Amino acid sequence: MIVPRKYWRGLAGLLLGVCPPVQPFQAQQAAVVPAGPLPRSETLQYNVEWRLITAGKMRLKFAAAGSGFQTNVHMESAGLVSKLFRVDDDYSSTLDQNLCAHSSFFKTHEGSRQRETRIAFDAERKKAAYQERDTVKNSVLLAREIDIPACVSDIAGGLYRMRLLNIEPGQTAQIPITDGKQSALVRVDSQRIETVKTPSGVYKTLRYEAYLFNNTIYHRSGRAYIWLTDDARRLPVQIQLRMSFPVGTVTLHLLKEEKL
Repeated sequence: MIVPRKYWRGLAGLLLGVCPPVQPFQAQQAAVVPAGPLPRSETLQYNVEWRLITAGKMRLKFAAAGSGFQTNVHMESAGLVSKLFRVDDDYSSTLDQNLCAHSSFFKTHEGSRQRETRIAFDAERKKAAYQERDTVKNSVLLAREIDIPACVSDIAGGLYRMRLLNIEPGQTAQIPITDGKQSALVRVDSQRIETVKTPSGVYKTLRYEAYLFNNTIYHRSGRAYIWLTDDARRLPVQIQLRMSFPVGTVTLHLLKEEKL
């Protein structure tokens, strides 16, 4: 019962970066040049594989809204995992035209636990107000305000800012990211070109690693890799979380891409 809960709590962040590399960091800091325009609207559907079984599904929507953008993420467990520990989570955020976060809302239903988390971002004051509620007990579990940069990304927005990076293998960039409880300048490495096969096709990709954990944004240890297509789309066709025991490796494979 504990393993599925920890596993899904990890997925709630979408991208999980991890402990620093064993060898000293030697990647070259690159100038960040936009790789290409973001889609006006897209829906990406993923299959979630855990220990060689289909453990769930994830749907990521991104769309222009007014002068900015809206993200929506839905995650649900499937198969054996769902029988052991049912998960039905929804996350949404509003971003400005530069992908700076304005607000986010996270509704989780994991087993018997039900939570609602809201984050309001104030660019002028450079503050983020976080509140997490237990909707079963109707009580506030955590409320705090933290310092943030004037332009900071939530986790979903961070993925789209990563897609705008134009960095070659061996180079690195940084993205300001927050989960509402902590804020940090997160390092992103471009590592190497790889061919990736998913149910949606075969892709030439660039493999990236994002460092969000190890007391940067999250406390847990592990590694997170994101494979983006090596073209102007920078489509995230695969995401892999390599976590320590008992969770192990979780892989998200792109099932379907829809654009309007």
